[in-house]
Amino acid sequence: MAVAEPEFSATGVRIERWPRSLTRAGQVLIKDGRLALMTSYGKVIESAPVRAVTAARPWFAGEDSTVATLNGKRYRLTMGQRSRRRDGRAMAGRFLEAVRGAGGSQH
Repeated sequence: MAVAEPEFSATGVRIERWPRSLTRAGQVLIKDGRLALMTSYGKVIESAPVRAVTAARPWFAGEDSTVATLNGKRYRLTMGQRSRRRDGRAMAGRFLEAVRGAGGSQH
């Protein structure tokens, strides 16, 4: 049996839960119908079925940021924090597409 590839994976993500930053180099992973937010060490911060997740680009933040709600908790995800290429905007767009494609919703 082949191992399923993740639908979305990003590292170097700043994960915040207002009012504090949880990690500056975290990982966001969508795999097997679940979205997981993890620290740089792989510890799960929060996980939920993608179909129960809502995500959007907030009006108050840059184009490299999204807000995702998992299990009733809102997280701000800033992509591309550790990337030398600064491709955060594209990564944020791919994240939103992956959430939508896996059955989540956008608000």
